[in-house]
Amino acid sequence: MATDPFARFFELLRALPEPDDAEALYGDDPEGRRRERNLRRYFAMPHASVLLLGEAPGWRGMTVTGVPFVSVREAEAGVVPGLELPAHPQAPWEASSRVVWATLQDWRGPVPLSWPVYPLHPFVAGTPHSNRTPRPAEVRAGAPVALELIRALEIETVVAVGRKAQGAIATAGLEAPAIRHPAQGGATLFAEQLIELNRALQL
Repeated sequence: MATDPFARFFELLRALPEPDDAEALYGDDPEGRRRERNLRRYFAMPHASVLLLGEAPGWRGMTVTGVPFVSVREAEAGVVPGLELPAHPQAPWEASSRVVWATLQDWRGPVPLSWPVYPLHPFVAGTPHSNRTPRPAEVRAGAPVALELIRALEIETVVAVGRKAQGAIATAGLEAPAIRHPAQGGATLFAEQLIELNRALQL
């Protein structure tokens, strides 16, 4: 029987503490198993040996699909073939997901994969349909999960999407350049920096 290359990754992921104001996405329940199937499909895509390391899942995107920077809109567009969607998604689209995939249309070669340094969905207490910034301790706790994914996917280049991800991965012993996060007015700079990265990797 073939060994699951992501067994240790999911073991570390499920071992992360789940506070009252954060949601674990890949539990042993129907929605958690659906998200995991989607994530495994995503990891199996042909991809560059590049990982875009983001901050945390958003309630409109990854929390719905289980795939970083993929909301219902991108799933229905087929950016990752075969994704399973819930019967009644809590949101139809996410702004950051749109920016990421619109930019990746100009990426030459296999596209990079993405992962959040804090892989639970952090929300404002009592309001699951919201996003909050992950705490420093949460980001530090998530870094070993990201490092294991980098190993499992044989990633050669890690690019932090935002300074929080950059700081967390540096604390874990891995230096990564940072590009602007697409949220909160950063879409244009994010797109420019990501395509410049693509050009640099082609050299």
